[in-house]
Amino acid sequence: MICIDALQYANWSEKVFRQMRDGGLDCVHVTIAYHETFRETVLRIEEWNRRFEAFPDLIRLAYTTADIRAAKAEGRTAILYGAQNPSPIEDDIGLVEILHRLGLRIMQLSYNNQSLLATGAYEAQDPGLTRMGREVVAEMNRVGMAVDMSHSAERSTLEAIERSTRPIAITHANPHAWHPALRNKSDTVLRALTSSGGMLGFSLYPHHLKDGSGCSLESFCRMIADTADRYGAAHLGIGSDLCQDQPDSVVEWMRTGRWSKRIDFGEGSAEAPGFPPQPAFFRDNRDFPRLAEGLAAVGFDKSEIAGIMGGNWLAYFDRVFDGTDG
Repeated sequence: MICIDALQYANWSEKVFRQMRDGGLDCVHVTIAYHETFRETVLRIEEWNRRFEAFPDLIRLAYTTADIRAAKAEGRTAILYGAQNPSPIEDDIGLVEILHRLGLRIMQLSYNNQSLLATGAYEAQDPGLTRMGREVVAEMNRVGMAVDMSHSAERSTLEAIERSTRPIAITHANPHAWHPALRNKSDTVLRALTSSGGMLGFSLYPHHLKDGSGCSLESFCRMIADTADRYGAAHLGIGSDLCQDQPDSVVEWMRTGRWSKRIDFGEGSAEAPGFPPQPAFFRDNRDFPRLAEGLAAVGFDKSEIAGIMGGNWLAYFDRVFDGTDG
């Protein structure tokens, strides 16, 4: 079984990388940009280059699914670069290809707010993909970069699904019907996503969970089972949204960036933003085996568990990054 997490933004360290190995994690999609410009994103890539030099026995960069498979064979964790906002391409579509050559393999079209490409989930109005958004989707399809709509609003997401010639992803979110968080996804979106070959990564971020930090493993896994009954297990995976060891100040950067002078509380909170405690069953990467155990307890068979824990993401990456079927 291959184990893939489709979204993390940890405070990266040797401790975190060793916990990835202890949890059997073969590949992680890591956020290298929220509101960073192109040059700032290059600096993030430089930081990762130093990590690869410092910990070559633990991690390696992945450009292709062959790199992911090689990392598993080598006992290392493959790192996939992703951006949670299109800010790294600024207003220049040509930077899509440049960033792809630098290793960027996944990019969200918006992060909560309206971008030059699409509308975020926190906006009151959603006019859908912009003219530039439609062009950028086509360019991402051409170079083999996955379109991610995790933080995007409904119409924009549906239009991205329709316009993209390669299946898109929602790397980290849950069904709105299970927990009505602003960013969780409707049945309409999930049906369109899965019927087009796209992927949903289930989030373990407490704001996205029923009962928040008190969510139980059984509740989380029963939600996955219900989702599989509706849309099929082959389109489901994990996108934990784990932000391990990050200070609360990082939430301000994630939510506010440079677009506001006020702190954007987000998620309807009346308090200053901060990281809530993780649920007891998933504190860090060492708990990935517990997810597999929970899936078995709610009735998934071995093949389905292998898919949800990573095989489905690998098949999706084959189609999107490499244009193959595995």
